[in-house]
Amino acid sequence: MIDDLLEYNRAFVAQNGYEKYVTNKYPDKKIAIVTCMDTRLLKLLPAALGLRNGDVKMIKNAGGTVTHPFGSVMRSLLVAIYELGVEEVMIIGHTDCGAQHMDSEVMLRHIKEHGVSDEKIELMKYCNVDLHSWLSGFDNVEQSVRGSVRLVRNHPLVPDDVVVRGFIINSVTGELTEYENI
Repeated sequence: MIDDLLEYNRAFVAQNGYEKYVTNKYPDKKIAIVTCMDTRLLKLLPAALGLRNGDVKMIKNAGGTVTHPFGSVMRSLLVAIYELGVEEVMIIGHTDCGAQHMDSEVMLRHIKEHGVSDEKIELMKYCNVDLHSWLSGFDNVEQSVRGSVRLVRNHPLVPDDVVVRGFIINSVTGELTEYENI
């Protein structure tokens, strides 16, 4: 599987396939987008927004959420703002998200079924990780987007002039709905 990707990569480079994607590290539109890692959004989201390579900084994770004020998503946003010139942030959730209604008990069962021992799971407590909270999803996409927008907008290290807005994209049609007064 990975070897197939590597084989394709060798041909891509040899045929100069990269040339049409050449850009720099600064987003042309000065926008960062936090969205879900869902496979349906890989090409749909950029197509629905008319984005090209180099236009925006795209930060993806399960659920497209900002869950911790000092986690990797927030760190990436701060780098985008202070080092790469981002002036606006879009939080984009989507319909039929796999992280919605995710159950930590089910996730822990899957983890154990894949051979992770109870001992290793217990170690998480010593790392101050609440696995039940960390592995849980959300019940409502709109509330998740609103929570992420609030966290970013009110973060003590985000300047007041950075615009933060929340949206939900339809994972079939690409239609974007903005949520006012988030």
